[in-house]
Amino acid sequence: MTPGARINAAIEILTALDGPNQPPMDQFLAQWGRRNRYAGSGDRAAIAELVYGAVRRRAQLDWWLAACGHGPDARGRILATLALVRGETPHALKQAFATGRYSPAPLDEAEFDLVHRLSGKALDADGQPAHVRGNLPEWLYRDLADIFGNAVEAELAALMQEAPVDLRVNTLAGSVERAVAALAEDGIDTVPGRLSPLALRLSGRRPLGATAAFKAGLVEVQDEGSQAVAALTDARPGMRVLDLCAGAGGKSLALAAAMENRGRILACDVAGRRLDQAAARLGRASIHIVERRVIADADDPALAEERGGFDRVLVDAPCSGTGTLRRRPDLRWTLTPVTVALETETQTRLLRAAAPLVAPGGRLVYATCSLLCQENETRVEDFLSEQTQFHPLSAPMVWAETLGGACPSTGPFCRLSPGRDGTDGFFVAILERRL
Repeated sequence: MTPGARINAAIEILTALDGPNQPPMDQFLAQWGRRNRYAGSGDRAAIAELVYGAVRRRAQLDWWLAACGHGPDARGRILATLALVRGETPHALKQAFATGRYSPAPLDEAEFDLVHRLSGKALDADGQPAHVRGNLPEWLYRDLADIFGNAVEAELAALMQEAPVDLRVNTLAGSVERAVAALAEDGIDTVPGRLSPLALRLSGRRPLGATAAFKAGLVEVQDEGSQAVAALTDARPGMRVLDLCAGAGGKSLALAAAMENRGRILACDVAGRRLDQAAARLGRASIHIVERRVIADADDPALAEERGGFDRVLVDAPCSGTGTLRRRPDLRWTLTPVTVALETETQTRLLRAAAPLVAPGGRLVYATCSLLCQENETRVEDFLSEQTQFHPLSAPMVWAETLGGACPSTGPFCRLSPGRDGTDGFFVAILERRL
């Protein structure tokens, strides 16, 4: 594809993403790639980079467009990205928008004036409000500023970066050293994780599906923060464990390895399609203690029959996903206070439903990939106020027992963040049921 054709594709994708009822951006781009086979891997990567860049920086792009009297449409945002971020000259943009059969329509007079006014300017500018510099809606910036205080700018800068690729070594299939060597044989370099002893971070983005280590089930793709959540569940060999919101099974895989494939894991989810995705992963990892079950909701009568039957119940709750903004920059603009409030209602229901499933002396582990207090500390504190048979265990204590070393956060709960810890944002509370 020509540069102009790539730009045109990015504009079309960005326009479609602004429409109603669209899937998440990563899924949309994958679907676009399957529908447009003429676009090679290099073309798809270049288009995705342009789209992701425009979505990540939308607040600043829109600020500049408004300053130049231009509306915040997809074409304007791509033009502003090319001028402000890539430093494209007005002449180069005029050529790209007019040369070639598949190029975007030529610049009109207002657009040509726009790129001239943006030429030589920096994306950051005096006068931009803090939430604009952070590329967030004002309400979300306020919430994060309250949480992170003086560290908020560092955290927001980290959220603007592309997320790295982390792997978890499956100890059922081999050691960390074996995984490092096997990946190196396929030309993939890794560095050890900072938090999890089983984590390896890729030095760059590389396809893994054809590697011997992946096909043998020696490694699984899993953010290091997610690995920490699974470790803090402290599932041990022979235990009975419920993964209540199992999804595609990433944490169930980690739990089964920690349990040395001995005991029982019940992996539940309301989405059967996602649980089906877990089947291949479990088979590749040679895990046989996981039973998958589709449930109607957390109050499914089939779960009620398991009352008091689990030593560990992991509630990796649906949430706003604000801890994953590196991967899902589109969430910045689709989340609202209303959608967050709806998530908190779901989280409250899940905690209430999970409580009676925990055996006396067992643990309920509540986790989210949210950065917001209303989905994390507030939910746990409300739960503990009404479920007096539970009390919080010290996350730093459990961290030392399971992961070794010092927990990155203080207090009774564990928080992980992109800026400080280099992971997605996670929250974990470990609640023990009294005997």
